[in-house]
Amino acid sequence: MVGFSIRPAGPADGGFLADMLVEAANWRAGATRPRHVVLGDASHAAYVAGWQRPADRGVVAVDPEGRPVGAAWYRLFGADRPSQGFVATGVPELIIGVRPLWRAQGVGRGLLRALTEDARSGGYARLALSVEHGNFAHELYRSEGFAVIASANGRDTMVRRLR
Repeated sequence: MVGFSIRPAGPADGGFLADMLVEAANWRAGATRPRHVVLGDASHAAYVAGWQRPADRGVVAVDPEGRPVGAAWYRLFGADRPSQGFVATGVPELIIGVRPLWRAQGVGRGLLRALTEDARSGGYARLALSVEHGNFAHELYRSEGFAVIASANGRDTMVRRLR
């Protein structure tokens, strides 16, 4: 693969973020769920519904022709409507997805680093995420400073301290 660049995500990127949410949900080979099934699941839809709320932040990786190939974003969730990786009110949860052809090319790491820096500069003390057991991204998260703080229902909740 040739290089990629990273740009901020904006309101017009909502559809692409939904595509990347579907990619993230379908990480396991041979277990592909259709887009409408993934986005019809309230626990997944919460990550993109109404994008871009005031506290939502994200980044998009684009190929040399400007086509989006991956995205990472974070949202805040409340205790009354916790997400899969909810840790506490005021701790944003990260979501990341990369098109299959661009995986293992450094795109995920680049997105993760850019979004982590955005959260740090935004004043957040921690960043959380949820990852299924067996997901190859688990090692990426660990190598970037995320640590497992809880494990249930085949998923790990991971947190990275930013300060």
